[in-house]
Amino acid sequence: MAITATPDTIDLSPSGTSLSGLDGVNFFLAGMQAGFGPFVAVLLADEKWTQQNIGFVLSAGAVAGLLSQLPGGELLDITRSKRFLVALGAIVVAVSALAMALWPTLPVVSAALLLQGSTGGFLGPAVAAISLGLVGHPALAERLGRNQRFASAGALAVTGLMGAVGYFLSYRAIFFVSAALVFPLLVATARIRSTDIHFGRSCGQPVHDGSGPPERAERLSLTKNYKLLTFAGCLFLFQLANASMLPLAGERLAYRSGTGASFIISALIILPQIVVALSAPRVGQLAQNWGRRPLLLIGFSALALRALLFAVVTNSDLLIGIQLLDGVSGSVLGVLTALIIADLTNGTGRFNLAQGFVGTLSGIGASLSTTFFGLIFGSYGSMIGFLSIAGVAMSTVFLAWLLMPETKPLSEKPNR
Repeated sequence: MAITATPDTIDLSPSGTSLSGLDGVNFFLAGMQAGFGPFVAVLLADEKWTQQNIGFVLSAGAVAGLLSQLPGGELLDITRSKRFLVALGAIVVAVSALAMALWPTLPVVSAALLLQGSTGGFLGPAVAAISLGLVGHPALAERLGRNQRFASAGALAVTGLMGAVGYFLSYRAIFFVSAALVFPLLVATARIRSTDIHFGRSCGQPVHDGSGPPERAERLSLTKNYKLLTFAGCLFLFQLANASMLPLAGERLAYRSGTGASFIISALIILPQIVVALSAPRVGQLAQNWGRRPLLLIGFSALALRALLFAVVTNSDLLIGIQLLDGVSGSVLGVLTALIIADLTNGTGRFNLAQGFVGTLSGIGASLSTTFFGLIFGSYGSMIGFLSIAGVAMSTVFLAWLLMPETKPLSEKPNR
């Protein structure tokens, strides 16, 4: 049973210092995590690792991230200091980066990626929890849009810096850069005042008066919330379709364009992030004015359209333009995921556990994606492969259209 709550009955106005500190956390955290993207495979390949060992350690890190989702959500709901968890997670990521740079051996890298992966269950969700605790549910949409803008800007800036460091110095130096970002990240975290973060609001219980733990619904109540289950199912299908799109498109480009593919692939990664950085705040505003459901359908439809176009278009310049649709999906889902979960768990005290539940299903979809569609690509070719992805993406649109209701609270007025 959900607990009835009056949204944000305790009026707290966060300081400008706390809000700017949260901007910095989003920027530097995204930059730090950028080092654990494609650069890991590049470093290990440069160290003459076999493809099997590279695949093993990357999979181990992904599994650790998946398994940490539910425990991380539970931890965030019961822990008063979300700032401490952000700082702890940042230090773990920094230590992992240093270990990989100094000792790129199989045991050390395996341990480092397991540690880094395990922070996935609480590091990103903690930022959403802090945001909710600072600004409350009515202002969360625009705050998440601002978070997404700073995260995308951080990822872009640091990815460019890491690319230059890798080119002029070494691939190991990239991970020294990643580790060094822990210092400005800790400073930004310290700027967020603990007194500005309402404990109850940060776990979806706005009526909490600050004495003792917030009242919480039963954990199993989440499995009876059909709206939450529907949304989790939509994100499972979305990630099943989306996670393999860029790797498989890059593989096709590599076969057709040879060494020239690296520039195109870089553009396919960077340009959508620019779209996200520019559009995410507007998505937050529209989520407050239009509601969540229209934007959710737009984000899912953009993925289906992108897959259909990838199936029939082979011109690299056109592919770059089509990939801008990934920025549309990214900005929409980047804002709406935590926002819709907050809508559906307001008054339950289980916001973060619900984040972990949805994150687990999303992660399973992403984990299955490359293997499943890789087999289709290998057996039937790229056109059939991308059409299959488009079919899954369209099923996401239909599921959301038929079963996913509007979740914006009726009590929240549009911004003017």
